[in-house]
Amino acid sequence: MRAAMAPSSDLDLLSVTKKFGSHSAVDDVSFSVTQGDFFSILGPSGCGKTTLMRMIAGFEHPTSGDIRIRGKSMVGVPANRRPVNMVFQSLALFPMMNVGENVAYGLTCRGVGKAEAEQRANRMLERVGLKGFAERRVTALSGGQRQRVAIARCLVLEPTLVLLDEPLGALDLKLREHMKIELKQLQSTFNTTFVYITHDQSEALVMSDRIAVMNQGRFEQVGSPRELYHHPATPFVASFVGETNRWTGEGTGGTRIRLASGGEVQGVELSHAKSVVCFVRPEAIALSSSEESLSSLPNRFAGRVSAVLFDGANSSLLVEAPGFEQPLRAVLPQAGPLAGIEVGAPVHIGWTADAMRVFAA
Repeated sequence: MRAAMAPSSDLDLLSVTKKFGSHSAVDDVSFSVTQGDFFSILGPSGCGKTTLMRMIAGFEHPTSGDIRIRGKSMVGVPANRRPVNMVFQSLALFPMMNVGENVAYGLTCRGVGKAEAEQRANRMLERVGLKGFAERRVTALSGGQRQRVAIARCLVLEPTLVLLDEPLGALDLKLREHMKIELKQLQSTFNTTFVYITHDQSEALVMSDRIAVMNQGRFEQVGSPRELYHHPATPFVASFVGETNRWTGEGTGGTRIRLASGGEVQGVELSHAKSVVCFVRPEAIALSSSEESLSSLPNRFAGRVSAVLFDGANSSLLVEAPGFEQPLRAVLPQAGPLAGIEVGAPVHIGWTADAMRVFAA
C-alpha cells in the first residue's frame, strides 16, 4: 500500500526579518501554509502583521530570510509577478467601473481578450452568488456585496494565495458576523489558500484552519483554533485569545499556588518559577448556590455577585471572591436555579486543577 502523500505547501517563510532602521518590525519569523488552508495571522495593532503581509505580497522586501510560494523564492520578484492577490480593508474597487468591469480588470491587464474576460468575470460572479450583477455600479452595492466583488476580482485570476488585510474592519457588527461565515464558505468552495490578518480574535477563531498569534514582531504560537484556546503556550496567547480570568501568585514547589492577595489555588501545570500567572476560562468555572454541590472540585470559593452581564445569547456573572485581585467571570446557564440571580447575591464557584493554565510571571 502506498503511503499517503503529505499536503503540499503553498507558502513558506524561512527566518524572515524586516528592519526599519534599528527597529525589527518582523523578527526571525518562520512558518508554512498548507495548500487549501485558511491561515490567519492574529495580533494587536503594531505587532508586525501588516508588514509581514506586505512582504508576502511583494510591496516590502525582507531584510533577511526567504519567502517561497510553491517552493519558488519570491525574494526580488516584484508584486505584479507573484501568484498572489490581495483584498484590502478599503476593498479598492473602482467606482467608475461597473461590477463586471471590476472583476475583469486584472484579466484585461494580463492581455485577455474583452469577450473572454467578460465571460470569465460573469462565471466568477455566479460562483460568488452575484449572478446578474455585472452591469451594476459598485456604489449601489451593499457592504457584503462589495466584499464578494473584491473576492471575485482576486479569484478570477486563479492565484496561488489570496491575502486579506483586515477586510471586515469597516463593516458593522451584524454584517461582519455574516461575512465571517461567507468568507469561510467561499474559501472552502474554491479550495484556494487564504492568508488573513486581523486583530479580532473572534474572526480568527471562526474562520481559520490554523492561526499564528503574533506579538512584537514574533510568532508566540501557531496552531488550530482549539489548540490556541485550550492549550495556550504563553501568557500572551492565554490572555489575547478568548475571554479569560487572570491572577498572579507564588509557586510553592508543589501543586499549590499562593495568591498575591491571600488564599491558595491548586493546579497541575505549575512552573518551578517563584512568581506565576494563572488563567482559567469563564466556562470552566462551575457555579452553585451551595458549597456542597462543588465538593469534588479542588478549587472552591464563596463569593458575591458584583455584576450580571447579559448580551442576548449568553450571560455571565462577575463574582468577587476573597483572595482574588479582580472579580472572576463565569458563564451563567440560561436555565437553572441561578438563572434569575441578582447583584449582591451569595454564590459558590469552583474549577478543576486541569482547567488552569499557569506560567512563569
